[in-house]
Amino acid sequence: MERPCGYSWWHLGIVFFVHWAAGEMGNKAKSCEAVRQVYSAKGFSLSGVPQSEISGEHLRICPQGYTCCTSEMEENFANVSKMEFDNLLKESSLSIQGLLFTQNRNFDRYFQDLLNKSEQILLDTFPSQYGELYSQNDGNIFRNLYVELRQYYRGSGVNLEEALTEFWSHLLERVFKTQNSQVTLSYEYLDCLAKQYDQLKPFGDIPREMKLKATRAFIAARSFVQGLSAAADIVRKVTQVPMSRECTSKVMKLMYCPLCRGHSNIKLCDNYCWNVMRGCLANQADLDPEWRNLVESLLLVAGKFNGVAGVENIVGTIHIKISEAITHMQENKEIITNKIFKSCGNLKSKSSKTEERKRKGKAVPEDKSTIPSMDNLVSDVKVMLTEIQDYWVSLPKIFCTEKAIAGPGNEDKCWNGMAKARYMPERMGSGLANQINNPEIDVDITKPDMTIRQQIMQLKIMTNRLRNAYNGNDVDFQDTSDDISGSGSGDGCTDAVCVKTVSGDSTVVHTQTHVVIKGKSPGANGNASLNSWNLLLLLAALLVAHFARC
Repeated sequence: MERPCGYSWWHLGIVFFVHWAAGEMGNKAKSCEAVRQVYSAKGFSLSGVPQSEISGEHLRICPQGYTCCTSEMEENFANVSKMEFDNLLKESSLSIQGLLFTQNRNFDRYFQDLLNKSEQILLDTFPSQYGELYSQNDGNIFRNLYVELRQYYRGSGVNLEEALTEFWSHLLERVFKTQNSQVTLSYEYLDCLAKQYDQLKPFGDIPREMKLKATRAFIAARSFVQGLSAAADIVRKVTQVPMSRECTSKVMKLMYCPLCRGHSNIKLCDNYCWNVMRGCLANQADLDPEWRNLVESLLLVAGKFNGVAGVENIVGTIHIKISEAITHMQENKEIITNKIFKSCGNLKSKSSKTEERKRKGKAVPEDKSTIPSMDNLVSDVKVMLTEIQDYWVSLPKIFCTEKAIAGPGNEDKCWNGMAKARYMPERMGSGLANQINNPEIDVDITKPDMTIRQQIMQLKIMTNRLRNAYNGNDVDFQDTSDDISGSGSGDGCTDAVCVKTVSGDSTVVHTQTHVVIKGKSPGANGNASLNSWNLLLLLAALLVAHFARC
């Protein structure tokens, strides 16, 4: 029996169709179990989550090939990636703030302890050493000095040089009254006495040396503690700068798009990760130069804290210098008294044989056993400051760690943002200006974040203050936080995946800078489908032509 004309062609067509369908179904049958596990672990319902890969035309952030992610999953992963990105930044920020606050507390406590112990020794020893001199006004002249020293240290606007000058003037009056307790001094005489202070130099060079050294010591101590506090505050404020919408989508593409494509354990291409992070953290990296200047200035000032002329020796021995000054005046009583009589007139005493109570004594040596070592404090803070010196430019390391990126020899087996393949672009530099050609994120280098610019200004102000403190100059701290206003970084883009171009237009952009494996790229699956349909249509056309000839 003769077979129909198209018998063999029909068989051929059926075999081809079954083979094509099987191939297509085989491509789509990849399991999404790994994605489902991660998605569920993030706290999301598995309702509507595919069991196997589906077509990805609906995706707006990830490559539009076959995928395990729906639109809702992509949006949820984007929110999760933003939260995880923010949390990592906050954890890093809190760590740096903690280090700075700890050092701030340690030094502040140390300086306060030095001052408190000096005052306590004075209050404990002076009554027995100087009797009536101390008991006048219950020692308020000494208490008031320490009050003003503390106020100056805390930055309350006290003029330290004026406070010390006033103290020595009052002390001259008290010592002279004690030495001439048999007479009553008129206000006119006391006024004359005060005017003779500079010429008399009743306490030798001690007041001048103390004013110079104490002023420098307190300026250094106050500025250093303020510098540590300012640095911590700057880190806190910069961390509050929100991530832009474009950065949100790029971080999502970095962190979760590989999972959506079925690559559950793939690592990131090194330069790809760094380019995304340097683009997202470009404004933060601009803090680096002034941050380094601040750290260097803190290190310079810290070097003035120990040694004979250091803060420790000067602040902790104020009571000793006061005692030495009083002793100097007592030992030179006759010379000083004659000069006063010559300038202000003689005093008439009630009894020329009145016994003067000379209670000379030397201050009890200070016991430093309860005060920690300044050497240890300075050593610790120098190590800490050196470690955080490159903080702002090293932020990408938080994300692009050795655990996250592919190591040498695996450059062709990493996620490059589009597929599992080599990443071709080079790594961008740090800072806003270096992002002009960033292939991963479009950064408008003409619009720096104003909050971060404000903190750069604060760094400059604090650095200037520290440099002046290092040179012994007191410069009032000017807080310009209210002078500069601005919002956090943002590109004004309302679409989660739009990219702002240099011209200012918003458009969807997929930068073609990656090596893409054929059949695995976003367009490869779609092209494969189109080619299959073309072959099917060609087969149908051949069959029609064949039967037309029969």
